[in-house]
Amino acid sequence: MPELNKNKIKFPELFKIKWVYILSVLFILINAALIVKDYYWGILIPFAILAALLFIFSLDKMLLIITFLTPLAINVNVLEGGMGVSIPTEPLMFVAMLVFFLKLLFEGHFDRKITRHIVTIFIIINLSWITVTTCTSELLVVSLKFLMARLWFVIPFYFMATQLFRDKKNIGRFLWAYTISLIIVVIYTTIHHSMWGFAEKPGNWVMQPFYNDHTAYGAIIAFFVPIAALFAFGKAYSKTARLVGLVALFILIIALFISYSRAAWLSVVAVFGIYMLIRLKIKFRWILIPTLVLFGLFFAFQDQIMYKLEKNNQDSSSNFVEHIQSISNISTDASNLERINRWACALRMFEARPVFGWGPGTYQFEYAPFQRYRERTIISTNAGDGGNAHSEYIGPLAEEGVLGLLSFLAIAIAALFYGFKVYSRLEDKELKGLCLAVTLSLTTYFVHGFLNNFLDTDKLAVPFWGSIAIIVAIDVYHSGRKSLTDETQNEEIEE
Repeated sequence: MPELNKNKIKFPELFKIKWVYILSVLFILINAALIVKDYYWGILIPFAILAALLFIFSLDKMLLIITFLTPLAINVNVLEGGMGVSIPTEPLMFVAMLVFFLKLLFEGHFDRKITRHIVTIFIIINLSWITVTTCTSELLVVSLKFLMARLWFVIPFYFMATQLFRDKKNIGRFLWAYTISLIIVVIYTTIHHSMWGFAEKPGNWVMQPFYNDHTAYGAIIAFFVPIAALFAFGKAYSKTARLVGLVALFILIIALFISYSRAAWLSVVAVFGIYMLIRLKIKFRWILIPTLVLFGLFFAFQDQIMYKLEKNNQDSSSNFVEHIQSISNISTDASNLERINRWACALRMFEARPVFGWGPGTYQFEYAPFQRYRERTIISTNAGDGGNAHSEYIGPLAEEGVLGLLSFLAIAIAALFYGFKVYSRLEDKELKGLCLAVTLSLTTYFVHGFLNNFLDTDKLAVPFWGSIAIIVAIDVYHSGRKSLTDETQNEEIEE
């Protein structure tokens, strides 16, 4: 009898169990009623409750979950004009942003070491100017959506992420979370592409619904090649981790090759060249002087260079060599010519409104009247609804004026400057490798940004702002500028 009493359930515990059964039955009944009426969203209730609990009690894990879900997210159009939301990540980012503001409201402060960092200052200036140009926008609703999206990208994955990365283990977790999820998408895309014999034209859309086209898909693969290379060859990692990293690197390189994204290929080649310069310890001035000379020669002989380029008639092709040759074809290649058309439109839009621009996110709705007949291509449209400006630099110039471009350039230059600077002074091998990898990854995007722009999407925005947060967090918390106690380093965001 005493043994039986030992196993008896006490009344409070029995009461809790009863509530579990009651709530479970209630959920089943409500969900059944919704399904009968063809409403299926009730299935998501448990996931919503779980997400709410994570936001309240374990915000660091929630950020890592959002990171993992980002490559797998699907864009759903919710407004007219093609404006959409990436499900489930953007709603989760919006909630994370609200949690950040609530914590800021109640706690009354944020780490001053982060807010006083020059990269943060440039980010705040950029966000402030986007807010100003939203108020003067030609299409207020479009610009408001752009502003809100930029906020729910930057706040969770820069400001909150800097606190997440106070624990250096979370840096690796963040990068692995995105890498593993991206590999899943790559495997899906490769299998889908194989059904079309890896042909070039199907290669433009086989990555749907996860990525809109091969340019965005190629950009994110190029972004993670340096990171996968770190995991594959970094001496600070275990043999198992390096083996997994090597497999990931192999998969990404194959995927990059069959993505037919010429901009992605160029960005990886450029970054490999930069990496070799770093390894050879060539001083910056020996890079800067030849670069300035090359730019000078280009402007001095631009007429002759343009004439030579116009004689290139090689169009895009499934043949690798021919596809490479088509990069400089500005006479018949529709993709290249349409890109030039978009740039010309953006520059004319800038000339019309050089200070405030036409409003963040409005280019694709406003560029049609700025097209010229002689610059139009077979893929141009009368409505001018073909997409954005295809440049991370000229686009802001048209939409946000000269300060929009300058503030973004300031972020780019500061991020790269601190990335290479922090790398050079770090002694911790793991952090040194992480800093170099994310700085090179950012470099792939800044190179890619001359030809495309994707920072208005969660797919690129999450790793982009997250990588900048990694550089700043390493600089502030882990570079030896000021040591932290183990307790502070392991402190979670919610604490």
